[in-house]
Amino acid sequence: MPSKSPEEIKQDATNGPENAGAITLPAHLVGSGTLDRLVDAARGYAAAAASENTLKAYSKDWSQFARWCRIKGADPLPPSPQMIGLYLADLASGSPTSPALTVSTIDRRLSGLAWNYAQRGFALDRKDRHIATVLAGIKRKHARPPVQKEAILADDIRAMVATLPFDLRGLRDRAILLLGYAGGLRRSEIVSLDAGKDDTPDSGGWIEILKDGALLTLNAKTGWREVEIGRGSSDHTCPVHAIEQWLHFARIDFGPIFTGTSRDGKRALETRLNDKHVARLIKRTVLDAGIRADLPEKDRLALFSGHSLRAGLASAAEVDERYVQKHLGHASTEMTRRYQRRRDRFRVNMTKAAGL
Repeated sequence: MPSKSPEEIKQDATNGPENAGAITLPAHLVGSGTLDRLVDAARGYAAAAASENTLKAYSKDWSQFARWCRIKGADPLPPSPQMIGLYLADLASGSPTSPALTVSTIDRRLSGLAWNYAQRGFALDRKDRHIATVLAGIKRKHARPPVQKEAILADDIRAMVATLPFDLRGLRDRAILLLGYAGGLRRSEIVSLDAGKDDTPDSGGWIEILKDGALLTLNAKTGWREVEIGRGSSDHTCPVHAIEQWLHFARIDFGPIFTGTSRDGKRALETRLNDKHVARLIKRTVLDAGIRADLPEKDRLALFSGHSLRAGLASAAEVDERYVQKHLGHASTEMTRRYQRRRDRFRVNMTKAAGL
């Protein structure tokens, strides 16, 4: 790779990830209609390499690091392992105006920096001793068990949906909660669903309503996967029935399944819901249903999030662990166990199995 001039390096430092390392034709080629279309296609694929939320986080990571460098009188480019090691130490130490970050946040910030450097044509070696030893020391000194969100169990979800009215918004929100719970879905997966395959460019999957249940085809973190959601024992808590009711009264047969509604609540709009709606819905119905009423409202809100639905299914489903693993799309049983807030931990007794 040819070396960059100081002016080019300075420009790279100020560029956002959408502009840094822009895909262009090699200098020795002359542009043409075909090649220009391929460049546009390559840029589109590059932009789709990470989710919108991930790109926003990476952009923020770079902005914060670049600002820190300016304050210290340093340049963010080219990458300096020594400066990055100092930056990590600063994040872990904190200050009166900036509290220390958790180990997981620091590790994610470092990943964001590595991605940003790659987009700007530089390589960041995380194994460099200035980075690796500092990070190892931070993990050894500050690492703590992960703080897990509370699981929403079967009685909880029934109480939550019972707080919802039977108007159009209520039908939609009931379908969101029941589908998210029964499917063990991430909130982004819930709102990304379309009524049919290839309905919209930003689709994250689609749903098929069958006699015995619903089949979801999802473009998830680990690739395409299918999630089977069977019909429940009661229409009041059946996720498939809830979806059918919402789609019928909202008159949705194409495009995003979960959309906003008009101000009077009588008409479904075409705009796809944001995944933050799922988080707000969970917190609101947790409060309305009186779940964990023994705690102050602030603590109750902090306990529950979108992941509470996935954790609830993993904890409440009385089936073999491997079925839960497949349903959630986990690559390992260890990841599934992280979601199980209650389980028979000593079902397999290795002590007795070893003869003691």
